[in-house]
Amino acid sequence: MIQSPKISETAPPDFSIDLSNQFLMAMPGMVGGELAGTVIYICEHGPKGALGLVINRPTDLSLSSLLEKIDLKLEISPFESNPVFFGGPVQTDRGFVLHTPMGEYSSSIKLGALALTTSRDVLQEVAAGKGPDKVLVTLGYAGWGAGQLEHELAQNAWLNVLADTDIIFSTPPEQRYPAALKLLGIDPIMLTGAAGHA
Repeated sequence: MIQSPKISETAPPDFSIDLSNQFLMAMPGMVGGELAGTVIYICEHGPKGALGLVINRPTDLSLSSLLEKIDLKLEISPFESNPVFFGGPVQTDRGFVLHTPMGEYSSSIKLGALALTTSRDVLQEVAAGKGPDKVLVTLGYAGWGAGQLEHELAQNAWLNVLADTDIIFSTPPEQRYPAALKLLGIDPIMLTGAAGHA
């Protein structure tokens, strides 16, 4: 996935950092395959690994079409034409709903100002027009094993910055990568695949 220097040539990974509620932006030339050019919202990060959702890769599937596939119909919803996103290469047959907290769902975790739900009940509420104010639905997620993300960060594969919910829910998908970089004060045209090691 990543073409970069050997781990022995880089600084040792920092296992004390917690990237939960941060964006990861893939560095050009360092992250390849399905995650090239992505912005990933990190939902959980700890000693056992990390889980995140790609937020800038819409699919051709609309939310209303997805709901029809699971026998739900959007009654009244501003989300009807919302795209379903490619959340990452792991479990692409499973849905993940990143949303503003509302109600109690059977399989949900709080993520600070947001929540992540994988159970059908949140989609039932969205379909009925009673769900969260803001939702982003993905199929699949991006995952890292223990220490893997720390090693990739040590290899300059990713930039990270505290997440901004406006970028997740209000910024057009094609503008999310440059918008996330701007949080760091970086213009995308300044990036190259040949990042130096500090």
